[in-house]
Amino acid sequence: MAGIKVTKRASNIEYAIRDVIVHTKELMKNGKKIYYLNIGDPAAFDFKTPPSLKEALCNAIAKEDNYYSPSEGLPELRQAVANKEKKINNVDITADDVLVTDGISEGIQMLLGAIVEKGDEILFPGPTYPPYISYTRFFDGTPVAYETIEKEGWQPNIDDLRSKITSRTRAIVIINPNNPAGAVYDRKTIKQILDIAGEHNLPVFSDEIYDQLTYEKEFVSAAEVTKDVPVVGLNGFSKVYQMTGWRLGYMYFKGEGKQLEALKDGVEKQCRIRICANTPVQIAATAALNGPQDFVKDIVDRLRQRRDFSHKRLNEIEGITTTKPEGAFYIFPKIEGIGKRWKNDMEFVVQLLKATGVLIVNGSGFDPVYGKDHARIVFLPPISELEKAYDALEGFMKNGHRGRGHVGHG
Repeated sequence: MAGIKVTKRASNIEYAIRDVIVHTKELMKNGKKIYYLNIGDPAAFDFKTPPSLKEALCNAIAKEDNYYSPSEGLPELRQAVANKEKKINNVDITADDVLVTDGISEGIQMLLGAIVEKGDEILFPGPTYPPYISYTRFFDGTPVAYETIEKEGWQPNIDDLRSKITSRTRAIVIINPNNPAGAVYDRKTIKQILDIAGEHNLPVFSDEIYDQLTYEKEFVSAAEVTKDVPVVGLNGFSKVYQMTGWRLGYMYFKGEGKQLEALKDGVEKQCRIRICANTPVQIAATAALNGPQDFVKDIVDRLRQRRDFSHKRLNEIEGITTTKPEGAFYIFPKIEGIGKRWKNDMEFVVQLLKATGVLIVNGSGFDPVYGKDHARIVFLPPISELEKAYDALEGFMKNGHRGRGHVGHG
């Protein structure tokens, strides 16, 4: 009997944010407390889904709104998205420009599935959100990172981006606010990227799911800056509305030309083969966009306190330095001693977990060049919980692992 052959595209998939979780199983069996600072899930902490959204979901189910909805999304939700983008981000789109997806991750998969052929290149900021790397490879493309500069708050290196465009480049990705580094790009930077895209007749994919979660800097949408460069905006309901497990996102297409129309058509066809996004959740999401938004300010205020505490506390730990995030809820510190005390950042993360129960993500999982020697830490937990985790991290840095293969007692 012949063995089952698994494709390279499936067996080679990596997703650092969740791949690290496998190392917790044995520790949990032994009753060790785990500090989960690895996944950006506000609903898993003390950021709860607004009651009005939960009520809207329950009402939709009770009213038997459990049918297949249009593959491109409910018309009322697509209109609500267009209204939100105009009101919040000053982006002029219509409901017809919007497609609804099962979370932003499905949107990334569909978008790259529609544009990447074998050998094609997608340019993204390094470090980046891992699915842009994984799905580009999944469709036999080549992910290419352009540098973001740590000492400048992880802002894009425009010259490096320009130098990495080739005849195989198919799109430029912007992640703003950035995951994992927390950078927020200003209007000038976004315009420079859009100008380069325009020169080379490339679309820009702008991941903006943290658009309302910024601290000092004002968020600027790529689609608001340009009038002629094709932009595909990606967004969703997980982070601002605490609907992470509900899995709902959207993308919109702004611009003119047959190429953008063909790209949208390629995504729409993928929407059809998966039938539709969750209908009751779409109804609740419509209520979310059309309802009061005053809870957002409270979220940002609480996150700002946790950001400030994390930035100060981490920089107090010998062997750790970090810039201050300007948006989202991640901080991306540099770890001294990688390459000496620890073979690489993955070994650092695993040893830290085993010694202390603190679970963070290795920086190289966000890009092997620009992410290495770093780690991504989620600062969503309450400050009391963050304090315990950072104390444990400090003890590990002082007294922990001193040689490969040995775990210290941090």
